[in-house]
Amino acid sequence: MSKLKAIREQKNLTQEELSEQSKISVRTIQRIESGTEPKGHTLRALAQALEIDESLLQNTSVIPDPEEALADGKEEVKEAEIPVNDSYIKMINLSSLLFVLLPPLNILVPLMLMFRMKQRNDLCRQIISVQMLWTVMAPIVFMIGIFLKLGRQFTLVLIILIVLSNVFIILRNASEIDRKKKLYFSLNFNMI
Repeated sequence: MSKLKAIREQKNLTQEELSEQSKISVRTIQRIESGTEPKGHTLRALAQALEIDESLLQNTSVIPDPEEALADGKEEVKEAEIPVNDSYIKMINLSSLLFVLLPPLNILVPLMLMFRMKQRNDLCRQIISVQMLWTVMAPIVFMIGIFLKLGRQFTLVLIILIVLSNVFIILRNASEIDRKKKLYFSLNFNMI
């Protein structure tokens, strides 16, 4: 699969839609997807329409489709070869927000979305790792609060603070993904 085709499909665009947005003919797009190197105006127009850097479209060596590679018995495609889609990454991060009160789902739903949206990159792994760490730490903090025996009101406040801490982590990471394409709260290691 060519880089242009992989990026176009990642953005859920048909060749015709990309042609309309970039003002480049469908035939030219087909030629580039079959191996011709885009240059000059064509390269700039396609990169601008796809909202990517021009360098991602240069050197249009064919990269294998992850499903095809696995079906053919070849080794799995490296994560770096699969284009990163910022809107998918934000969606994966924010999906944890829906399940902040159901801790196993705040991990499982982003994990399923990561595989479904083909975003098996370090950023998504970090998002899920942060949620895993929070899911482990939240009950520990809650149990420490109960053992301190500071009363029911303290326990209720502690539960609210634990939940709000996760909401804050998710929203702060979402804003950082928007601005700097990285996480504000991240780990030095991945749990998956």
